[in-house]
Amino acid sequence: MGFLDRLAQIARPDNATDMPPIQDRVVEAAQLLELGMALEEQGRPDEALLRYEAALGLQPTLARAHFNKGNILLDRGAAEDALTAYSMALQYKPDSAGTHYNIGNAQLRLANPVAAAAAYREALRLRPDFPDAQTALEAALAMGAEAAEDAFRQGLAAEDLGQLERAATSYRQTLAIQPDHVYACNNLGGLLLRQGQAAEATLCFRQAAEAAPGDGSILLNLGSALQAQGLREEALVCYERALEIMPASVPALIRQGIVRSDLGQRAAAAASYRRALEIEPDNPQANLNLCSVLIELGQLDPAEASCRRLLAIEPGNAGAHSNLGVILKKRRQLDEAVACFRRALAIQPDLASAHVNLGSALHGLGQLDDAAACYLRALEIQPDSAVAHSNYGNVLQDLDRFGLAEKSFLRALEIDPGLAMAHNNLALVYSYTRRLDDSVARFRRAIELDPDYADAYANLAGVLKDLGRMDDALHALRRALEIDRYCLVAHNNLLFIQNYMAEQPGEQLLADARRFGEVAARLARPYADWPNPPDAQRPLRVGLVSGDLCNHPVGYFLEGVLTALASQASGRLEVFAYSNRLAEDETSQRLRACCRGWCSCIGLTDEALARRIRDDGIDILIDLAGHTAHNRLAMFAWKPAPVQVSWLGYFATTGVAAIDYFLADPWTLPPDQEAFFAEQVWRLPETRLCFTPPNSKVEVNALPALANGYITFGCFNNLSKMNDAVVQLWARVLQAVPGSRLFLKYQQLAEASVRQRTCERFAVHGIDAARLIFEDYAPRADYLAAYHRVDIALDPFPFPGGTTTVEALWMGVPVLTLQGERFLARQGVGLLMNAGLPEWVAADAEDYVARAATHANDLQALAALRARLRQQVLASPIYDAPRFAQHFEAALRSMWLRWCQGASGRVAQH
Repeated sequence: MGFLDRLAQIARPDNATDMPPIQDRVVEAAQLLELGMALEEQGRPDEALLRYEAALGLQPTLARAHFNKGNILLDRGAAEDALTAYSMALQYKPDSAGTHYNIGNAQLRLANPVAAAAAYREALRLRPDFPDAQTALEAALAMGAEAAEDAFRQGLAAEDLGQLERAATSYRQTLAIQPDHVYACNNLGGLLLRQGQAAEATLCFRQAAEAAPGDGSILLNLGSALQAQGLREEALVCYERALEIMPASVPALIRQGIVRSDLGQRAAAAASYRRALEIEPDNPQANLNLCSVLIELGQLDPAEASCRRLLAIEPGNAGAHSNLGVILKKRRQLDEAVACFRRALAIQPDLASAHVNLGSALHGLGQLDDAAACYLRALEIQPDSAVAHSNYGNVLQDLDRFGLAEKSFLRALEIDPGLAMAHNNLALVYSYTRRLDDSVARFRRAIELDPDYADAYANLAGVLKDLGRMDDALHALRRALEIDRYCLVAHNNLLFIQNYMAEQPGEQLLADARRFGEVAARLARPYADWPNPPDAQRPLRVGLVSGDLCNHPVGYFLEGVLTALASQASGRLEVFAYSNRLAEDETSQRLRACCRGWCSCIGLTDEALARRIRDDGIDILIDLAGHTAHNRLAMFAWKPAPVQVSWLGYFATTGVAAIDYFLADPWTLPPDQEAFFAEQVWRLPETRLCFTPPNSKVEVNALPALANGYITFGCFNNLSKMNDAVVQLWARVLQAVPGSRLFLKYQQLAEASVRQRTCERFAVHGIDAARLIFEDYAPRADYLAAYHRVDIALDPFPFPGGTTTVEALWMGVPVLTLQGERFLARQGVGLLMNAGLPEWVAADAEDYVARAATHANDLQALAALRARLRQQVLASPIYDAPRFAQHFEAALRSMWLRWCQGASGRVAQH
């Protein structure tokens, strides 16, 4: 066999079994390599390539054969195959500068100047004195820059045509060629940000910012990407750095303002917007944002000026119309606000915030169904609107659909865990559904998120009061008033809660009440004259203002009186009711039937309500709420009626100077206590309270002690009235009456922690938990029937019962009360003395224990009293509505006579 025949044979891979020994293969491979090189010199590359492949078949690690093979392939134009050959060569000889150089050449053929430049750089690293590599590197860099610019220009053109995906591809090609191409990085980041890929956009902008640290526009874009990810502090740093470079950049100032506002830095945000407007006075976004932040700051006048300036520039700016509506809504001009929101939506029907704001205004007007529809429409447009979910929950809450309301608030918090308003509203649901510990936790979370949330502090105080934590409640209220001296609910709660605390001096209560009155007066523009004719004998128009004209103690005390007035005083006295609660029930319907006029004042501002009362010609206006929930006490500072009175629903001074009289009776208000009232005290002859018999068929039963063999004391009052002194005294009563039990019934007792705490409080005084009976809320008929298990009711102090006392008496259960010094503390005295039960009034703590033991030890007398008590009290002043109505009408007529004398100097004659 000749040499060439043998070569052909060994080149066939399927003849591996005929391979010569290793030493012979190495020799033959070297010979083939030399032959191939010789053939190349002779201009015979095809034959040379066959020799190189044959050599590699014998010795695959022969780097020079791979290298030479690559050269031939590259000369043929097979650059990809050449790269493969060069890569194999580098595996076996990685320090070959020539191989790296030829890789660069192959990459250039493939139009990969960046990869070519990298290969040339590696060749120069291995052989610094390689002039061809240096020349080639310079050519590759020039080619790369040109290719990068061409790809970048293609990206710009595609972006101009709206072909965003094609533009992104071109920018990525640019960066593949020239990774530090600043504007390709920047533009690609912009595209990614528009597509919602903020994290990837941030990487692009960071790369661009590192390459061009002095370019403020890139910093501005980086800030936007960070802001889109919720990284507000980092975004703010970017905007501030951008403004150092571009101090007059309006976009940078606007974005700085937005982040500052999001971070709660509202005053600083306003400064950013004002600076932007100094530079560009007609900038719509700066005007709109300044208006929004001024609204949040409570600066409504400058907010309105900014809003109207924007509307002068852009009459069709939907956001400006919506913001103006917000301002009007905050001023309680709800009808005007609704018109603004509707204008905004006519311009931009898919403006979710305007739907939310319209819903809020309609909610304030009591139009709950329409409000709910607005919130649901907002959620169709923007399903992840936490505010819309939260506000929808408020509507559900007002409809007493607490389960659904809770779901709405929880959904809002899933979307935005930092929405303090939703935490506050959820806490209110928990308080209404008696989950008091959960309620406290949510209020505290709202305050943690917004330390200046005055309403949250005020609401928290109400729950702390229900938990018996009076000092903590007062601390929360005083903090609320430090934040916002005009927070009326905080004033109301402060005054209400202090009445539970025996140690509060009358001077302090009066001072705090006058402070409320001063705030109310500052918010009002009181009338100084009235169109009411000063005719002492003409029929009187009497207005009643309350949020409790329903199944509520106020409704229960009022119904019999109004019924009697309607039948007895017809032609002499007309009653107009102004109801401040959305819901109405069967009691509301019966009260309405006794009135000449009935007005729902939900949604009316104090000014509008005062104007309505004045237009109705009300002569005597009576507040039935005082500082309790759903009151309109601040409206009385407008003085819409010539004579104004506080009666029934509250038990201390209102502090409102515009209220002329406070109705009391001979028993409840000692003369020396009148000094602690801002109003003039006017006493009815017997009682200031007259209860309507319950519309229930629950009968009085036999004394339960006769069957039980032990006395059951009971108290169905709000547990907040059971202060430490009350617990101590009741423990003494239980000790003085061996085997006796204490039955407590109130809503707070649904909470396990309250029951546990109550047991612990009595245990301190040696009372075992087995002697305590706990029950929570029950419907009224079941609630009254619970008195079937009570022998003697114990009245708390210094805040005794009112409704609970008269209901207990109606159920045949006598009430033991402790007379106090202040008006509130003597409510029990007034009721029991008028009921003909003076022996159930204790002079002090010792007398209280002694009387409890004496009554408990005389079961025969106790049973006889139980049998006759309902009829006894029904015949007494506290249930005799016709008798009370005569006294009440006479008092009103006397007040009117006094006003007429002052108004005209004489009484009109007929």
